[in-house]
Amino acid sequence: MPRLGYLLPTRERVMEGRPETGPLLALAEKAEALGFDSIWVGDSVTAKPRHDPLTLLAAVAGRTRKAELGTAVLLAALRNPVLLAHQAATVDRLCEGRLILGIGIAADTPAVRRDFEATGVPFDNRVGRMNEAMRLCRALWTGQPVDWTGLWTVRQGAVGPTPHRPGGPPIWYGGFLPAGRIRTGRLYDGWFPSQPKPEEYAAQFEDVRSAARAAGRDPAAITAAMYVTLAIDDDPARADATMNDYLVRYYRMPAAETRNRERCFAGTEADAAAWIKSYADAGASHIVLRLAGDTEHQLDIAARIRRGLGW
Repeated sequence: MPRLGYLLPTRERVMEGRPETGPLLALAEKAEALGFDSIWVGDSVTAKPRHDPLTLLAAVAGRTRKAELGTAVLLAALRNPVLLAHQAATVDRLCEGRLILGIGIAADTPAVRRDFEATGVPFDNRVGRMNEAMRLCRALWTGQPVDWTGLWTVRQGAVGPTPHRPGGPPIWYGGFLPAGRIRTGRLYDGWFPSQPKPEEYAAQFEDVRSAARAAGRDPAAITAAMYVTLAIDDDPARADATMNDYLVRYYRMPAAETRNRERCFAGTEADAAAWIKSYADAGASHIVLRLAGDTEHQLDIAARIRRGLGW
């Protein structure tokens, strides 16, 4: 049965001048009570200011019991992997093995480049930096002393405690281009894009599975996920206006540019349900919703859609 996740509106609350974390934690509790299978937090430092994802998820871990907790997506290349491995292991202990580490490299935009500059990380070779960082994290999550020479140097390094889940949290990669699909199949535990249309999803995920087979990995072990944005309203025109306003404020660029790049739906509840189901029919087993508009109202509608789908 497909699983449905909910992205906490951290960026939105900062934009609205409401950065308090209490309401966000209450939303996490509500999402779990409504039956959502996972709760997610986005990442950005200066490009799209918001709460630090792993710190916030540590608090969410203490307020939830069943839902998986994930990053959507963490810019792993910005982090020192030794510190990241330690942080992630601690959060995984707090939530008793419910952490999913969604990672990505972000689009090449001036704002993202400024993020790298501000954190002192070279923008060039960010994919290689991310891949090496994840390999080092996994080595450290074994609990055995690690010797490492590369972009980072570690001598007999070990982090403790190790993650609750043996081997560490699953790592999902958000890359959707052909190279990203191959990278996922070769290296990661889940594919977590936000770009494919429903009619494209199955064929693109087969690229992931083919790359896994070529690398000697079990393709069935790779999670097929999807990240989508919805604005739901009885009036489709009003839903469309809500979506456009949301995207302009969120990304500070014309809504059409974002809607051309990321999968967004604006329309009625019935049509939203059919659209979400189309991804499940195409093979997506875990769909994460980012909701535009009135947060509480949209979350209630999304929960009703979930029940209607029988998930």
